[in-house]
Amino acid sequence: MTEPAEPSIPKACVMGHRVAYSRSPMIHNHWLRSLGLRGAYELMDVSPEAFPEFFLTTPHKDAAFRLVDHREEAAEAIGAVNTVWYEGDRLVGGNTDFVGFLANLDESAPGWDEHGPAVVIGAGGAARAIVYALLDRRLEVAVVNRTPEKAHALVSRFGRKVTTHAPSELARLLPQVRLLANASALGAIGQPSLDIDLAPLHPEAVVCDINYVPLKTALLRAAELRGHRVADGLGLLMHQAVLGFVRWFGSTPRVTPELRALLEADIRAKTAANTGA
Repeated sequence: MTEPAEPSIPKACVMGHRVAYSRSPMIHNHWLRSLGLRGAYELMDVSPEAFPEFFLTTPHKDAAFRLVDHREEAAEAIGAVNTVWYEGDRLVGGNTDFVGFLANLDESAPGWDEHGPAVVIGAGGAARAIVYALLDRRLEVAVVNRTPEKAHALVSRFGRKVTTHAPSELARLLPQVRLLANASALGAIGQPSLDIDLAPLHPEAVVCDINYVPLKTALLRAAELRGHRVADGLGLLMHQAVLGFVRWFGSTPRVTPELRALLEADIRAKTAANTGA
């Protein structure tokens, strides 16, 4: 007598290249266990040359934008897809980075968007998502970037509420802004440092950084020493994962202190192992 086949379980993954560092499997599998759901979330390292429902990370977000059958409004505006799922036989692409950015700031620094313009450092895919989020909150945005072509392309995408500036202009901008967001890789482990004198920054300004290794970047440490409220990259990572989980598994997870502690412990352990500390 043939044994009945095991029913298949819902599966999702994060797809990128050289992404062994990704904490997305830890986040989603923690939520699956916490909610008592059947399912699995895995990591797939796929080279750009080789490019199924999944999260996308570097360097595939722009490629996925071109390949899906339909794109949600935010993904269309941002020009990048980081979440893919099926609706019937259509492959749909969305972008959860902007949602995670806003949710992280709303939790870490309530009222951050009530008092004025923002400065965004960087002009890549993460910066596009952040600019879209800030415009959604009706803020004016100044983009600071070393490559004028990238910055001008961003302005062309989003319009007159976005201005571009060279790094040499940052000190002049800081007294006017209420949010300083690092949307570049500068300051992450293995990357050049991000050297900013925060002395001119308005005392009520909030400072955020998309990087989460190290857990507290030099920018955030300097901001805290000056009394600024901060929002870290780990909070962004957790909050942007929520909507993808809903798409794939049909339940809404919570970003909890327990999840943060789990991720922080893993990051500290792996950072210490890699540095020999």
